[in-house]
Amino acid sequence: MLEQLDKQYVLNTYPRNYVNFKKGINATLYDENNKDYIDFTSGIGVVSVGHGNKEVADAIYEQVKNITHISNLYAIEPQAKLGEKIAKLSNMDVATFFANSGAEANEGAIKLARKYGETKFENKRYKVITLEHSFHGRTITTVKATGQSSFHSPSFAPYPDGFSFNPAIEDIYNSIDDETVAVMIELVQGEGGVQPFDKKEIQELAKFLKEQNILLIIDEVQTGIYRTGEFLATNLYEIEPDIITLAKGLGGGVPIGAVVTKHKDIFTPGDHGSTFGGNYLSTASANKVLDILEDYKNTGALDEAIIYFGNKLSEIYKKYPNIFTAQVGLGLMRGLRAKDGETLQEVIKKCFEEGVLVLKAGKNTMRLLPPLTITKDEINIGFERLDNALSKIK
Repeated sequence: MLEQLDKQYVLNTYPRNYVNFKKGINATLYDENNKDYIDFTSGIGVVSVGHGNKEVADAIYEQVKNITHISNLYAIEPQAKLGEKIAKLSNMDVATFFANSGAEANEGAIKLARKYGETKFENKRYKVITLEHSFHGRTITTVKATGQSSFHSPSFAPYPDGFSFNPAIEDIYNSIDDETVAVMIELVQGEGGVQPFDKKEIQELAKFLKEQNILLIIDEVQTGIYRTGEFLATNLYEIEPDIITLAKGLGGGVPIGAVVTKHKDIFTPGDHGSTFGGNYLSTASANKVLDILEDYKNTGALDEAIIYFGNKLSEIYKKYPNIFTAQVGLGLMRGLRAKDGETLQEVIKKCFEEGVLVLKAGKNTMRLLPPLTITKDEINIGFERLDNALSKIK
């Protein structure tokens, strides 16, 4: 019934798996037949504090029974408090614009950078440099910023100009010209294969760009909100970018995006906006998510989960050298590189059959993004099922 409804009334933009999930408890999902699945995906890094989190549900209920939305024509108390939380947790002097998604956050960052390029230089600067294998969103502009030619379908052309991508960090330096306003990168490329960059290389780039007055935009849509072990991957890399974008794990499942910047004076009223962005619902949820995760980090429980999950992943990697060629990632943003794409598809299929959900990244990487609050028992069961699945790959 669900499959029939979906195919008849929903546009065909996803290669769906027709399971009907009805309930979730932390990192465990249950379908309509009450079969359970260990979720190593968290909705592609979104459900940071787990499915069915009672604290988040209560916070949402308390907010929605009073006000869900009023628009940004009026001050929104939970939005202001969330901006304060983000500034304090980032350890930077920043202000935030709130949107509804990662793509919107990246669009906002690009607009901010272009206004900076208009107002801070004698001759307008507007070009943004990105990297190969990057992913920055699905809008026309963020698709163009994405450094994967496969996303640049002629079906959606022409694309906005002013974007180019480079094979590696070291290539960025020679690509800068007198119209370059910003460099936008992920510190761990998510869709590009869960590939972290070298810390020293990133620090040197940040220093160089600052000397040139070129903005550094760090896309933390996937790496942010403790996914790599710290509040921001930026904190882990010990840099202070000009702009950071957030989304995914911030709302715990409620759509939200954020443009976080040290340049508080660039945007003025009318430059940018969003009807839904940062409303009572999304910011009430995000405030509770950050309260939970800050405490989870401070007690040491997050670090314990990262170590335990990493050890289990290493065991699997060592056990199946015939399937995997590399282990990649940071924190609870991890991956195993399969020998080829065909093998990876078989792995994902077998995992689903065994009751553990995993993701694809790049051409041949199995990506694992479990809820940050995943328990040791859930990790054990998940890896037991993963082991069962892999044992059936010929």
